[in-house]
Amino acid sequence: MTSIFIARVETVNSELVQAFERLIPQLTHAPIPSIHDLQKLLDSPSILVLARMPDREGPIVGAGTLGVFRTPSGVHAHIEDVIVDADKRGQGVGQAVVLYLMQIAREMKLNGVSLTCNPRRATANRLYQKIGFKKWETNVYWYEFDKDPIQGSD
Repeated sequence: MTSIFIARVETVNSELVQAFERLIPQLTHAPIPSIHDLQKLLDSPSILVLARMPDREGPIVGAGTLGVFRTPSGVHAHIEDVIVDADKRGQGVGQAVVLYLMQIAREMKLNGVSLTCNPRRATANRLYQKIGFKKWETNVYWYEFDKDPIQGSD
């Protein structure tokens, strides 16, 4: 079995920026995070972790974020942006990242953690179900400000 090393990101450096230049396009069409964006993430309550193979000195092959936020009903956590390099998929990297983030949430004494996954990502959906995530029937809504009909109407 291939060895996977997962660790929380403590500092922003050029290796981290270069890793996200490679990883983000494999997940989404969102802009690549800048050094400033990554630093703001590390300064927030959210937690960013990286996966390396075959050990702590190996290249970055994946990442994930535990978004942590407080509401009147308590502290919540949501797993976001789990990304695995295309050539490393199927080797347990995504599972290792998710389990590591879940352990952090446990250590925070949270009741659980949520995540969303596009139905087209069949492999990822199977992974989350294998880990034990239960599909939660709810409506997810998105409001796009660029198409805001209210904008500018006083």
